[in-house]
Amino acid sequence: MSIRYIDEIDNLAGKKIFMRVDFNVPLDENQNITEDTRIRAVLPTLNYALDQKAKIVLASHLGRPKGERKEKYSMAPAAKRLSRLLGKEVKLAPDCIGPEVRAMVDAMQPGDILMLENVRFYQGEEKNDADFAKELVNGCEIYVNDAFAVSHRAHASVEAIANFIPVVTAGFLMKNEMNYFDKAMQNPIRPLVAILGGAKVSGKIEVLENLCDKVDKIIIGGGMAFTFLKGLGYNVGKSLVEDSLIDTAMATYQKAREKGVKFYLPVDCVVADQFNPAAETKVCTIQEIPEGWMALDIGPATVTLFAEALQNSKTIVWNGPMGVFEMDAFSRGTFAMVSAVANSYALTIVGGGDTDVAVHRAGEYAKISYISTGGGAFLELLEGKKLPGIKVLEDNGHKN
Repeated sequence: MSIRYIDEIDNLAGKKIFMRVDFNVPLDENQNITEDTRIRAVLPTLNYALDQKAKIVLASHLGRPKGERKEKYSMAPAAKRLSRLLGKEVKLAPDCIGPEVRAMVDAMQPGDILMLENVRFYQGEEKNDADFAKELVNGCEIYVNDAFAVSHRAHASVEAIANFIPVVTAGFLMKNEMNYFDKAMQNPIRPLVAILGGAKVSGKIEVLENLCDKVDKIIIGGGMAFTFLKGLGYNVGKSLVEDSLIDTAMATYQKAREKGVKFYLPVDCVVADQFNPAAETKVCTIQEIPEGWMALDIGPATVTLFAEALQNSKTIVWNGPMGVFEMDAFSRGTFAMVSAVANSYALTIVGGGDTDVAVHRAGEYAKISYISTGGGAFLELLEGKKLPGIKVLEDNGHKN
């Protein structure tokens, strides 16, 4: 079954739309939004619905209030920022369910936007509770999921609610995410290269196993590389290693080689005597990591090796940084890879919060074909999993 999108609905005028968005944006200690990419990402869908004179009810979560009302997790900053971006008032409801909210929805005029309070103030949200989902509906006639980043969660406003609203659709952000993923994984222009980084193998092992059947090259950086390197017999000092996953990592490495997938690991690294921005550092080969030192970034020879591996690529998918790029001394490897990916002639898709931050910090985001808004959701798609929020769109998208 295919997903139905909002522009496939004939007439939105005067219709009440329940739109699930992901406005889980970072805030400073004064509740000011420090980065609003996730809000800007849904503006095309919102503007389309506004142009059609729909009535829009927005639902999102912010932070992890764990089923309790906590004012520091209020949606107020998001409503205020959206008002500014749209140039029109976005009212904030005092709650997400209840008679007062229902009255506000009933009083809406065409072109109005109402933002519900944080849906995670109720335990029913994360429990995917059907009764809570029914209350969220508030008389809305059309459901729009434009929150790819939470679509791997079976939550009430993502999955259960779609069973209680007559028309079920997705927005343009979701459409972009699915289209680019399809270009990368279902019908790629080859060679297809996957770059995986980050701290741990444990979060990526299923991704790796699935990618072995799909890609032409795999490049491994970040802390996760050292579980592989230790499995290959190298002494990696105090570098991060998941000993319990060495056998699994080696089995995946062997599978890739048997499938003819080229598998790249670091050949040198930046090591430090402690995990600290002020630590003593030096560059050494993988064979020469000093006892008691830890590798915190890929080295210059590895950057050259990885960049050369990308030169003939036509499609690149990247998730996870090459080192602890938050510390300046260990940022060069990640930023060099950002530059190599950005300046390639390939279709480039970047996913995952840390990688997204690195691309923006390096100032190369305009050269990346697509930056996914979802970290966990992006990874689960790479694992080959069917996301609950996507499945319910496919199952219910054409019922009316």
